[in-house]
Amino acid sequence: MEPQRERAGRHLKKDRKRRRGPNMLVGAAEAMRARWELEESQPEAKKARLSTILFAENCEVTHEQLCELLKYAVLGNSNVSKPSWCQLFHQNQLNNVVVFVLQGMSQLHFYRFYMEFGVLRKAFMHKFRLPPPSSNFLADIIGLQKKQTTGDLSKMVEGSLPSTSSKVSISLQNAPIIQKYGSKKVGLTRCLLTKEEMKTFHFPLQGFPDCENFVPTKCHGSITDNSPLFGLDCEMCLTSKGRELTRISLVAEGGCCVMDELVKPDNKVLDYLTSFSGITKKILNPVTTKLKDVQRQLKALLPPDAVLVGHSLGLDLRALKMIHPYVIDTSLLYVREQGRRFKLKFLAKAILGKDIQCPHRLGHDATEDARTTLELARYFLKYGPRKIAELNLEALASHQELLATGQGPRNTAEVVQQSNTSVLECLDLMGQKLLFLTREAETSELSSSRNCQTIKCLTNKEMRSKWTEMSTVYAGPFSKNCNLRAVKRLFKSFGPVQSMSLVLETHQPHLCIQYEVLEAAQLAIESLDGILVESMCIKVQRPVTELTLDSSTLVKELEQDSENRGTIYLSGVNQTFKEHLLQQSNIFLGLEAVILPKDLTSGKQKKYCFLKFKTFGSAQRALNILKGKDWKLKGRHALTPRHLHAWLRGIPPESRRTPGVRVIPPPSEQQALQVLKVDHPKIAAWRWGRKIGKLYHSLSPGTLCLILLPGTKSTHGSFSGLGLMGIKDEEESTTPKICS
Repeated sequence: MEPQRERAGRHLKKDRKRRRGPNMLVGAAEAMRARWELEESQPEAKKARLSTILFAENCEVTHEQLCELLKYAVLGNSNVSKPSWCQLFHQNQLNNVVVFVLQGMSQLHFYRFYMEFGVLRKAFMHKFRLPPPSSNFLADIIGLQKKQTTGDLSKMVEGSLPSTSSKVSISLQNAPIIQKYGSKKVGLTRCLLTKEEMKTFHFPLQGFPDCENFVPTKCHGSITDNSPLFGLDCEMCLTSKGRELTRISLVAEGGCCVMDELVKPDNKVLDYLTSFSGITKKILNPVTTKLKDVQRQLKALLPPDAVLVGHSLGLDLRALKMIHPYVIDTSLLYVREQGRRFKLKFLAKAILGKDIQCPHRLGHDATEDARTTLELARYFLKYGPRKIAELNLEALASHQELLATGQGPRNTAEVVQQSNTSVLECLDLMGQKLLFLTREAETSELSSSRNCQTIKCLTNKEMRSKWTEMSTVYAGPFSKNCNLRAVKRLFKSFGPVQSMSLVLETHQPHLCIQYEVLEAAQLAIESLDGILVESMCIKVQRPVTELTLDSSTLVKELEQDSENRGTIYLSGVNQTFKEHLLQQSNIFLGLEAVILPKDLTSGKQKKYCFLKFKTFGSAQRALNILKGKDWKLKGRHALTPRHLHAWLRGIPPESRRTPGVRVIPPPSEQQALQVLKVDHPKIAAWRWGRKIGKLYHSLSPGTLCLILLPGTKSTHGSFSGLGLMGIKDEEESTTPKICS
């Protein structure tokens, strides 16, 4: 069915929710659209809210990215860019911004003395790792550069875009976007390219002589304003036969990347076009995926009424050698004068307030570009042509060209927009103040190094050892003639095994199993302890060491961690699990993210995953379904926060030690008492936890609160920091009750 023939039925009721195709962030997409509808229908109910779905794979947030969030939280979208690593909805509903800095503490302290930080682990559902501290942590997170004079400040505006709120006298009726779409909001079907437009702009079409070997996506469903959107971007290289595909990224609504594949060209590569694609010979050498493989995968992923969104999308479809009838091209959606087109990088900055295709990167990020086109399409659908015409994109583009030649106006708003402008300078310009609450304060300089007591810390090796021993189980006794292969297969079914060895020093054989993840070990204990194996009742338990004495209590507390409560762990997933999950995503309500860990060496998908849901109840329902007869998976609620899981996997294996009892000569009684009274880190952690608890409860609702453990440096090396953040009362209002 041609999109033009669908326009007669495009006017749907405004309150009707859009149906979405399968994607890995269905819950997030639904929540996002629900928030938009709530904005329009109940503006008085708006509340500031955080989302960290955009977290990087390693969950590390740099000091510069923290600065991004602080500037946006204080000043808002009209003056500064949105943070690139998280989302802050309804920023104008924030009442305060408060930052707690726990000098001399690191991520190691938090998990070594996890029990002592009661408020921190229960109240803050967003956690992330910080890089090791610099010499001046506070100055870094507020973007404070070397002291500058007022005259120097004006030099910082070069290369910026002017504020989109600047008033320019234009006739909206003459704007190309108004002439094409009118001034009222339009539905999705109105944004689709017609068959005639696709022919004009050289999209691949069925029946055309240059598309004889092209593969159709088989998407011939009925298109409505509720049809699902998918962002698509491809990177190409130059071969002896012309341009060929080297990478494809597909992003579903909600921002989740459902497909990201490198592709080996069929012909000899003449130029990798690295400056644009980021692809090199070294990157493509081990790749075995061919064009026909991604064509098959794309056909399987897209639902019948899928709408593809891209920037100059015709080029991407030609690289894929595929035909798709329903497309939105953002280079044509945001109409420009005289048939010219805005660049994606410009639209991302002017419309969304974010920087993409940064010059310091090697080539473009296909996933980032695909996600950006999707956000641009959603922005158009939400705000309509008139809002975009009021932004006066043509003037902004001309202004950017003037700035590139060293011309153009400079004003306060432009100064505020600079990425290298500090938070303090922004606040000074806006007449606002930001309170930093820390153990040490100086009025002359923001220095985090002078007069700061450094508390003794575990090493990376010792921290990994604790997690390793908690992830290790001993099982037995087994009969001497038992089917050892079947027993090993049974224990491997609970998760990835680091090592498995037979213990023969005992009267009856035992097994020592070291799992890669804590969840697998706990699942094995819960499932197998006390069962009969070939007429032998076996015990499955952790080794008893000084690092595992409190493991039962720690496991219970980890289950109650706000970040873990909506997340489940699954073992036994295969390569097609993602496709099966996408096909039946309608039964997993509230699904926000699917985390599929990969082997750090081979890059292959592991046989376990984590599913993150919006609420504990949604996670529990999904767990019951996935453990049922149709899926036959093993699983439980997660125990390891994602940032910690990524960090532990990244520590070299030589940091591990063989599990067992470790006897350390105790200090004298007098020495022990002295340490506890003066500088024992457990006492310090307990005191910090109590102080922050009291301060947090005294904050007013709607306060963005960040807890920063900057990390430490010692003779043993540098230790990563930890950040926790949340909006006061956001957690209280969204934390689900425990289901019995």
